[in-house]
Amino acid sequence: MNFDALTDAEIDQLIKLRKRVTNPSVRWVTKPGHKQRNFKLEDGDYWFELYLRQSIYDDADFSCGLKVIKPDGQPLTLLRYNGAGHVHGEIKFQCHAHTATESAMRGGKKPESHAEIATRYRTLDGALYCIVKDAHIDGLPNLTLGEPDLFSSP
Repeated sequence: MNFDALTDAEIDQLIKLRKRVTNPSVRWVTKPGHKQRNFKLEDGDYWFELYLRQSIYDDADFSCGLKVIKPDGQPLTLLRYNGAGHVHGEIKFQCHAHTATESAMRGGKKPESHAEIATRYRTLDGALYCIVKDAHIDGLPNLTLGEPDLFSSP
């Protein structure tokens, strides 16, 4: 697999691989302005990283992402689920999900520059729940979607 020129099908294949967390008890680390937690994942052929970042100033400013570690050791972000704490293009202060695309990589942009409004989560816990389901990640028990949206219909 050429990690510098992935096709959309190859990106989808990497996302859909069944992955297992190898360090489920990793602790939060406080950094300037945020706290962060990085899980290591593997599927037998590839290594991945699942990261969580949460601003210490704004609960709506968070990020939950999945990276594949390329053979040269460099990470490539496949998915990134962000909170509503910032503007992304036309998306104004709404949760949004980034996905790596072939066209972004060919165009010299960040692979995960494409984003769409996300309505399935509103918190970091919810983003983690969704990315674990979407990316077929095992080994993180007791996940919840987070606080429910009181204004959506069942």
